[in-house]
Formats: sequence, C-alpha cells, structure tokens
Amino acid sequence: MNRSNSSSVFLGFPESSPAAASIRAGEELSPDFPREWYEFTDPTDVEHVFSIDLTWLESNWNCTFGTPDCLGIDADNSDVGCCGHGAFLADETDRDQLYNAVSKMPAKYWQLRPASTDSFLASDDGTDIEPWLSWDELDDEDGNPEPALKTSVINGACIFANREGWETGAGCALHQWGVAENEDLTVVKPEVCWQLPLRRLEAWEERADGREILRTTITEYNRRGWGEGGEDFDWYCTTAPRCHTNADPMWKTQEAELRALMGKESYEALCEYLEARSAIPSHLRARHPASVRNNDVAPRS
Repeated sequence: MNRSNSSSVFLGFPESSPAAASIRAGEELSPDFPREWYEFTDPTDVEHVFSIDLTWLESNWNCTFGTPDCLGIDADNSDVGCCGHGAFLADETDRDQLYNAVSKMPAKYWQLRPASTDSFLASDDGTDIEPWLSWDELDDEDGNPEPALKTSVINGACIFANREGWETGAGCALHQWGVAENEDLTVVKPEVCWQLPLRRLEAWEERADGREILRTTITEYNRRGWGEGGEDFDWYCTTAPRCHTNADPMWKTQEAELRALMGKESYEALCEYLEARSAIPSHLRARHPASVRNNDVAPRS
C-alpha cells in the first residue's frame, strides 16, 4: 500500500491498481476511514456476541445494479454489475432453494434461461446437475482447491444476469422477480448474492476467563472482502458516493437480510439501540464518508 505522489490521500491500494485509479478519479473513496462499532450479547445466547459496524449500517448505501449509476466491476461489461464471475453455492440448502426459485420464476424474468430448464424440472432426476449450474473449484479453509458448484457464466457473466434490452431490464433475474412478486430475496437468491454488500464473519474465541464464545461481525463487504482480486475491479460500489442516495439507513433498508444474518431477537435488539442513537447529532457520529459526500443525504438530528 502506497500513498499517492500527487496528494496526501491514502488510497489503500497500490497506486497502479484499478482501485487506486477509481479513487483518484473521485468515483470511490478510500476504504480507510474512522468507523464506530457496537458490541452486544445475543439476547437468546449468552455465549454469542455481535460486533456491528455502525458506520456501515447507518450509511445510505443502495444498490444501483441495472441503472446508469452502476459502473460495474468490469468497465467493458458494465451492465452486469458485480455478477461477472457467477455465484458459488454455500451448501445443499442454498442449492435446493435456488432449484425451487427456478421452478417458480416465470420465464419472462430470465433472459438466459436454458432451453432444457422445463424438461429438467419435469424429469425429477437427481443424478444430473442443474442446467443453470456448473462445477468449479473453491479453496477450502486450508487454501486447498476443492470442487464447488456455482451458477454458470454465459458471455462473461452469471447466467441469471439479464442484459440491457431484456423485457425486465438489466439486472439479476432472481432479484427482479423477487421484488416484483414479493418473494423473500434471502431465499430465492444464492446466499453470497443476497448478503452482499453486508459481510458476516464468524469466529470462535476464548475469553480471558477460559470460556469460548462465538463472535459474529457484521460489516461492509468492501473491495478487500474479495481477496487480492478486489483491487483489480475497475469500480466498486460500497464507497462510491453515487450509490449512497437512499433516504433511509441500511439497517432499515436491509432489514430482511439482517434478520436472516442475525436472527429476529438480535436484529430487534440492534434496532432498539439504533433508534435511541438517532438522537445523537450526526456530526458526533463516525458517518460513512460516501454518504456524507453525496450531498449529506443522511437524516440529520
């Protein structure tokens, strides 16, 4: 990591990287800024602790996929947003839920629907891989590659990514259908897709008294969350002011996702704290700079 020779701004990425170029151009802000955190114990489990990135959840981020404000991680294929690599499935539940979603979703929402979809669904043959999935490799906890299922990539993007000119517009077919017909997005979309740009990290840790607890961290899925390849994206949304235009903070707009990530009781405990915290003047909080930069759209106290 280097400081720019032309300014005192800490880019947070190598100067020659696309990430640094986007920050210098003003399309994004550096990911390194003050954040506030809130730690509390799960109301249903005294050995489960949450660490919450308040700066992220109080930001006014909103997804711009399918609009001109989404510049895409690949400038040469911008209308597919961040869906250029396909989505790895988390487990068999994730796979089953995607199967059920495909079986329910009307064809009009899905531009790249395989011609064999209907016959596959009708066959009920559990030995064949779904025509919307393919095998790839994903590193395990020890860094060793192992076979993993993911959504297929067609013409440089996920098979569920509708392109410009389709009846329902550019964007995720599953998302478009889910929003239009009031489906639960945390069920019909692959787990990695509906979580983004929230990031849940879980780790067991031993306290000083010898007791082991589970710590769940909820934070921003920024470029670094993608590993070393994150710095190679031409653009990324979480620190882009053009994506911080929502009138409401994320802890409200991402309610369904946070309930799924945290559990009902823990989410409601967080809301109670955040409602009380709203009385604190905004200038006394560590607010997300992208929300502040975008005409200070977040509600003021």
